[in-house]
Amino acid sequence: MREHYDFSKMKGQKNPYTKQLKQPITMRVDKPTVAYFKSLAEELGMPYQSLINLYLRDCALNHKKLQLKWAS
Repeated sequence: MREHYDFSKMKGQKNPYTKQLKQPITMRVDKPTVAYFKSLAEELGMPYQSLINLYLRDCALNHKKLQLKWAS
């Protein structure tokens, strides 16, 4: 099948929408939280950054809001 599909002579073109797909950010996250997502991601066989992104996307799509009560 490789002989049939020879892409070696193909002139590639970068995807113009790549920069719109994800935005790099810097976050400060405590060590136990990172360890939790890393262990869960290892169980699932995926990168932990992707797992965190999926979780945050789910929160955003479902308009989940954290209920906080500050101690006085």
